[in-house]
Amino acid sequence: MMRHLISAADLTRDDAVLILDTAEEMARVADRPIKKLPTLRGRTVVNLFFEDSTRTRISFEAAEKRLSADVINFSAKGSSVSKGESLKDTAQTLEAMGVDAVVIRHGASGAPYRLATSGWIDAAVINAGDGTHQHPTQALLDAFTMRRRLIGRDAGLGQDLSGKRITIVGDVLHSRVARSNVDLLHTLGAQVTLVAPPTLVPVGVESWPCDVSYDLDSTLPKSDAVMMLRVQRERMNAAFFPTEREYSRRYGLNGERMARMPEHAVVMHPGPMVRGMEITAEVADSGRCTVVEQVANGVSIRMAVLYLLLGGNESAVANPRTEEK
Repeated sequence: MMRHLISAADLTRDDAVLILDTAEEMARVADRPIKKLPTLRGRTVVNLFFEDSTRTRISFEAAEKRLSADVINFSAKGSSVSKGESLKDTAQTLEAMGVDAVVIRHGASGAPYRLATSGWIDAAVINAGDGTHQHPTQALLDAFTMRRRLIGRDAGLGQDLSGKRITIVGDVLHSRVARSNVDLLHTLGAQVTLVAPPTLVPVGVESWPCDVSYDLDSTLPKSDAVMMLRVQRERMNAAFFPTEREYSRRYGLNGERMARMPEHAVVMHPGPMVRGMEITAEVADSGRCTVVEQVANGVSIRMAVLYLLLGGNESAVANPRTEEK
């Protein structure tokens, strides 16, 4: 494993499978009466969030506390950042406090990389989402969920997603989740197809390791997993499609479309879902939708990443007695 986790593209196939396998062990910890490991006792992790977040921030905090780390939650709102303090000055403040890892979400693409390579701070850096660039732990938890659903919890150990066909639908242009998933799923051997209106497909997408389609109905029967993306209106400064009704008609997933998917195929969403826009309530509440599982799996994946970056380079399988008594 590397010292930092900045981009899903940085992970090798072996790195990714090690994280997924370690997350399986962490998931077993969550099933025990005592849900804590002493692995990061005495280590300090700061959650540095310059953008609003619910699932990711709480998921990281839960993962850190289950590994017995000391946790500092930093929000840009109400801090010196709102007074104009730079990322460099914030980092140097954290360095003076002696933190061991920084989990950072930032609106500027490249901010986590800058923090990791600047020399401002001597700590592991984990990217929790930067602009429209990357969100590697989201891609890992998505892959973890797919592997469990499509291969099996125990059968999947040591396995990648070779031969699986994954369709990602919606606002690809503004989605760091889509970029991260394309990178990681390709590394894990999956075949990825992006489906979106032409206006929501990024320039240069032809260089990505995936296919592009503008017809959702033709891709559904060939998909093992369909990931719906939220339309990120907060990042839009123009009209990218005529109306919400027209978008939903062409690119929304409803019960009729879900019925065209193979019986084993699952529906995914990184959240938050906009019901009635990209996904109907019928689909979101069906047994084929993995949204709640993705949230639970996020804690296991983030425990695995923290464990491997800060606690050791071996899989948690090799440490069966680390559970607290």
